[in-house]
Amino acid sequence: MRERIIAIETSTECCSVALCEGEKVIACRVNSSPKVHAAMTAPYVEEVLREGCCSAQDLAAVAVSKGPGSYTGLRVGVSTAKGLCFGAEIPLIGVDTLRILALQGVRHECHPAKIVPFIDARRMEVYCAVFDSEGNRLSDTEAVILDENSFSAELSEGPVLFIGTGVGKFKEVCKSPNAHYETCFPLASSMALPADEALKNKEFEDVAYFEPFYLKEFVAGISKKSLL
Repeated sequence: MRERIIAIETSTECCSVALCEGEKVIACRVNSSPKVHAAMTAPYVEEVLREGCCSAQDLAAVAVSKGPGSYTGLRVGVSTAKGLCFGAEIPLIGVDTLRILALQGVRHECHPAKIVPFIDARRMEVYCAVFDSEGNRLSDTEAVILDENSFSAELSEGPVLFIGTGVGKFKEVCKSPNAHYETCFPLASSMALPADEALKNKEFEDVAYFEPFYLKEFVAGISKKSLL
């Protein structure tokens, strides 16, 4: 039972938690209702542990989606993960959010030559990177403002799957027949493989100092009430 991992994914509007053993998902919870991360993440952890008949002390590690994504969502996920790690004295694993999405697209029916995960940002901007057909990273994460010429090199080489929360933006402007789209959230259940790889390779984060990868600094908005 020491090879079990709790996976926590809160980088977008969706909150999900999974109990994994190797690449197998034993139990999971998913909620895509708005703004439930703070209220539901910890209860979901308790529920999947109970369903798997184990406690935090039985786990080999805690895996958390590390971004890019929502500032608030990532903070909730990382705080919950750190609390579990400190309390049970187990290691922390950070999993690239874009790779989670890429792995969700590996078996897509379009048989993509490349997979480009999108995390929605403001206006026509997305956080993205390019992955191969097996979900291996080919480029750095960057913020891209989409237009009709975006990813033209990848699209000229064969089918490309654009997957994630920001694909609707690109679908509106991209005319390439090689472009395929899958709107979805990154899910904790898709963290089983990278989390297991990190566990086997002992690729752990520093629990005390680990911070999510926001890509851009958080800018607080001004409340309209303060202007009245």
